[in-house]
Amino acid sequence: MWSATVASRGRAPRSTRRPSGWSILADPGLPSGCAFTWLSFRRSATPATIPLLTRTKRRESSRPLPARRLLWHVRQNRRVPIHQITDPDDDRIADYRALTDVELRTRWEPPHGLFIAEGELVLRRALRAGYPARSYLVDAKRVDQLADLDTGDAPVYAASQDVLQRATGFHVHRGVLASFRRKPLPSAAEVLAAARRVVIIEDVNNHTNLGAIFRAVAALGVDAVLLSPTCADPLYRRSVRVSMGEVFAIPYAKLEPWPDALGDVRAAGFTVLAMTPAPDAVPIQRLAAGQRARAALLMGAEGAGLTRVAMDASDVRVVIPMRRGVDSLNVAAATAVACWELGRDDPV
Repeated sequence: MWSATVASRGRAPRSTRRPSGWSILADPGLPSGCAFTWLSFRRSATPATIPLLTRTKRRESSRPLPARRLLWHVRQNRRVPIHQITDPDDDRIADYRALTDVELRTRWEPPHGLFIAEGELVLRRALRAGYPARSYLVDAKRVDQLADLDTGDAPVYAASQDVLQRATGFHVHRGVLASFRRKPLPSAAEVLAAARRVVIIEDVNNHTNLGAIFRAVAALGVDAVLLSPTCADPLYRRSVRVSMGEVFAIPYAKLEPWPDALGDVRAAGFTVLAMTPAPDAVPIQRLAAGQRARAALLMGAEGAGLTRVAMDASDVRVVIPMRRGVDSLNVAAATAVACWELGRDDPV
């Protein structure tokens, strides 16, 4: 691979020689007073980000140009400055430290108004949903994944896999992380006013389950999610990743005070359906049309299920009928089944 160093002010260093076949072009992106970008070349293990470069045509050949992939990378990234990080303790990437320490991250991220997105798909969905980026941190070998992004004022940091692992605490096999600013949460009343069907979650503090619930809600036509105050953070990295970024597509709010605020849900015209394996529960497929029309599906934590006070505040107890002696499903799976059943007659 070739990498390059840049000398501005329109003059190349005397020691610099252009390799045969390479031409130097004016770059409109240069600061005032810089007419050209001159490049000196050296062998390197990884390509650098170069402002502008082209190959002069000397002869026709069926062999691919040796730097064709590099040229694509160069042209796509010429407006995205990359900041190399070599020290895992560099303060510029403080947002990404100790990402596997759940207790630390959950105590630190929400009060500081940020969250971390992992993977290219997830960060693109965060951008489409209007979350402002604070910064990007990428594997140095994968900087081209951000080539077409408008990164705005957010800096892009690149580091080796070793530096990434030492900084974050895990192997960043997806190669791309981003830190985003949180948006203010709407009130429960605002969420209910714009919804026809909602899911209410009590005490679900497993981030994997929470992310899977949001993905099911997005896929199966539910309009919003309401969370009891003891639920996990939907914007925690693992929740966001498991939801495949669908947490950005679904309005959600805290439902407080709990469980008294369930009365506000009923007052807004919803029927609160408490999911429980209790023997007196109504099979969900037998609900009347009126009970389905504006349903608020109330789901409890894995294992413990709904609390007694939450069940008492509901309108109807419902169950997914089980076979072969199985008494219940994982909360995310049960949410998906129930959401599909409630919306099975919706137009597709």
